[in-house]
Amino acid sequence: MWRMWLIFDPRRALVALFIFLFVLALVIHFILLSTDTFNWLDGPNSAQGVATAAPAAAAAPAAT
Repeated sequence: MWRMWLIFDPRRALVALFIFLFVLALVIHFILLSTDTFNWLDGPNSAQGVATAAPAAAAAPAAT
């Protein structure tokens, strides 16, 4: 394993790794924001979120 660090510069490799992970995190968050279910900015009161949640709420049995 130590021979790998003789080929790669550790600072450059770690910086590249952190940049890649940051970009990956941004992509995942933007994908989640584009969905109706996981969009935490619009919340459950968005037009499509209410339309998809209404049938599930109506089908749920009443709590006693």
